[in-house]
Amino acid sequence: MHPFHYAKSHPDKAAIIMSGSGEVITFKQLDERSNRIAHALRAAGCAPGDTIAIFAENSPRYFEICWAAQRAGLYYVAVSSRLTTPEVAYIIEDSGAKLLIASASKGSVAKEVKATTGLKDNWSIDGAIDGFVAMEEHVARFPATPVADEMAGTDMLYSSGTTGRPKGIRPPLERGLPIDADNALIQIARAFSGANEESIYLSPAPLYHAAPLRWCMTFTRIGATLIIMEKFEPEDYLRLVEQHKVTHSQLVPTMFVKMLKLPEEVRKKYDVSSIKFAIHAAAPCPVPVKEQMIAWWGPVIDEYYAGSEGNGMTWVKSPDWLTHKGTVGRPVMGVLHICNEDGDEVPVGEEGQVYFGGTTPPNYHNAPEKNKAALNPKHPDWSSLGDVGKVDADGFLYL
Repeated sequence: MHPFHYAKSHPDKAAIIMSGSGEVITFKQLDERSNRIAHALRAAGCAPGDTIAIFAENSPRYFEICWAAQRAGLYYVAVSSRLTTPEVAYIIEDSGAKLLIASASKGSVAKEVKATTGLKDNWSIDGAIDGFVAMEEHVARFPATPVADEMAGTDMLYSSGTTGRPKGIRPPLERGLPIDADNALIQIARAFSGANEESIYLSPAPLYHAAPLRWCMTFTRIGATLIIMEKFEPEDYLRLVEQHKVTHSQLVPTMFVKMLKLPEEVRKKYDVSSIKFAIHAAAPCPVPVKEQMIAWWGPVIDEYYAGSEGNGMTWVKSPDWLTHKGTVGRPVMGVLHICNEDGDEVPVGEEGQVYFGGTTPPNYHNAPEKNKAALNPKHPDWSSLGDVGKVDADGFLYL
């Protein structure tokens, strides 16, 4: 389960299509470019276990960099392109990033971050930034074959929560893990969405967010073609579904709202019957909004509750949601526990803090007190993101 397999079996198949520019990257190109970048990262002193940061808007270069880091055993930090200089600088310093890669459109902030942090290695993509190495030209001189010490890396994402500084989520890296090793999200995607090599996946959201980035990486592992929107526009989204016969997509409730606000004649103008699976999360979805979406698209809309921390997940498909409106589903990763302030479980139907057991607790970088606070006081193997909810008699969670 890795794009290098499809680079061998389907080298000319489109791995990524940018909806705005129309740029296409084949699996062979993705494989070769990520190898070149991996070599360049090694030459820059990035060894397995080190960290790089990406500060960019949606771009095909984003995936080339992420796959390079993933196959070089590195952590890659996706930094929001909306952040200010002090916010970006904090993440760079807190994560221990050895190299910053920024898009030319974010050049003014990137230069200030370089001056603030004193980071020596800085690359630009999609254009030039003064004092930065142009990545596309720089990596062209490196081999298109894998680095000798190839091993799996992973993302390191920052979850701001509701208060305080953003929290870096740094999962443990297993040294020597094959780059095509299976993981839970791949298993869930295949089992619940029916994803396969024939799937066409439309991503309308910023890639610096956890869900868009991870779902895109997962579908590429499965061999699907990604359609990446540079920016979400409701009618453009529907046009792309019809044009590319999109089968899978991940959205957030505000996108549903914007599409539902389109005039009825505009919505009916586009054929969305190709969609087999549309997943949403990240924010509460009003019941009337989801009812209208299911009436429009059919029972193809799934929902999950989880966090970037990866300490648990619930899931609900449309038929179950229609009989349990407002739920975020039943657990598919971890054992669900609803607890009072003392850490004891409460009866069915009563509200309490949502915990997951049987999973790896959050690992917040440089924040041992936050790691401890995420644990249940009486059951330290249960962890929580701090949300409150209740479970009904059928085991469905309501936040």
